[in-house]
Amino acid sequence: MRNLALGPGTRVTLHFALRLPDGEIIDSNFEREPATFTVGDGNLLQGFEKAIFGLQEGDRKTLTIKPEDGFGQRNPNNVQEIARNQFGADIQLEEGLMLSFADAQKAELPGVVKRFNDDVVTIDFNHPLAGQDIFFEVAILKIEPAQVH
Repeated sequence: MRNLALGPGTRVTLHFALRLPDGEIIDSNFEREPATFTVGDGNLLQGFEKAIFGLQEGDRKTLTIKPEDGFGQRNPNNVQEIARNQFGADIQLEEGLMLSFADAQKAELPGVVKRFNDDVVTIDFNHPLAGQDIFFEVAILKIEPAQVH
């Protein structure tokens, strides 16, 4: 076991679980292969990454990630009403249905149907986890210096 703390310039292998305050598991790899990433490579949201800085091999912690460090706060401007006729007749609308839209730069933008009628469909473009505290459980298996290319 090395005495290297997790932070910039390190590569980490870990098990993790993401849970909602009610205990619902959003994602976990404790029953699967561990994840390995280099700090700062974008594989982990920056707020989650910073929360585990300073941990060492063998550490296991559960950290609370606030919305501003996780998936952001809910933004009412991200809830849009779109004319029903903009949706093809072949689309079976239902509340909670996730649809994919293209933004102005043609990038994929997911949205969830909140409600609809014959005239208007209300789509929520907020991240489904926006506005929620996330419990981030981590078990640090290995920390090593990042390979510089």
